[in-house]
Amino acid sequence: MNLPGGKRSGAAVCFRTAFAIVLSLFFVPCLGAQPQTDYHQHLFSPRIAKLAPGLNPLSAADLIALLDKAGIERAVVLSIAYQYSGANRPAIEDEYAKVREENDWTSQQVALYSERLRGFCSVNPLKDYAIGEIERCSRDPQLHYGLKLHFGNSDVDLDNPVHVEKLQQVFHRANQHQMAMVVHMRASITKKRPYGRKQAGIFLRDVLPAAPDVPVQIAHLAGAGGYDDPSIDEALSVFVDAIGKNDPRMAHVYFDVSGVAGYGEWEKKAVLIAKRIRQLGTSRVLFGSDGFGGGNLAPREAWAAFRRLPLSEEDFRVIETITAPW
Repeated sequence: MNLPGGKRSGAAVCFRTAFAIVLSLFFVPCLGAQPQTDYHQHLFSPRIAKLAPGLNPLSAADLIALLDKAGIERAVVLSIAYQYSGANRPAIEDEYAKVREENDWTSQQVALYSERLRGFCSVNPLKDYAIGEIERCSRDPQLHYGLKLHFGNSDVDLDNPVHVEKLQQVFHRANQHQMAMVVHMRASITKKRPYGRKQAGIFLRDVLPAAPDVPVQIAHLAGAGGYDDPSIDEALSVFVDAIGKNDPRMAHVYFDVSGVAGYGEWEKKAVLIAKRIRQLGTSRVLFGSDGFGGGNLAPREAWAAFRRLPLSEEDFRVIETITAPW
């Protein structure tokens, strides 16, 4: 994402689970289908919220309330600890300590609702401490599942061989620890870094092979939100072509649709977006709504916008029910 409660008792958890089963038996068919999982969510600690004026803290309890309102059972919570090392902000004192604190806060929040939330660690992959933080997160009971990387915020330049080498090291280490990855691949918009077919090709050729055994989820259909920028479709087309050729490097690659429908002039591109989703294969496409704040839609509204794409009911059914490996 680009930034612009207490633990329940065992009895309460059991009661809620039983109540959910009753609801599923009697009411779900009448309510209409909802996605089972939101695969792209964030929480905002009070500390991180101060980095972006107008952004409010968002706890795990707040997210659970949003999921309940949308009828969504589970969510993948992606730490935004990388924000402390963002290339668009002045250097922060004790940066790595703050990165650790944010990852730890996310872990603690997810632990309050561990039956519904799954946490991913995050780090700027270009930092000297990146490998050490991945090692630390791999031992965390709530964060060992995966790693979130944000190329735009971290100013990763795929045209820079040094950056590519650092990414290879990070992907290799995540693969060693069986940590799935969610990658915001779009290069920095603020710094006007080049992005499109060439950069997606470098990612496919030089970076993905470093993590051959774990799922890699490319966020926002390879963009940064919306679908107005032609470079997004250029980049996504590289993966469409690779899938069409049964490229083995795409064996564990998924795409999430967070921040696409409902933003910018997306309706003018609705037919193209739907076409790309079918070309990728709906079994690779994950619903996500991104963190609620800074102008982002809540999960319920994000799903309603996504349902306006010209996809078939069978397409929606596959996306609603998919369970990713992690």
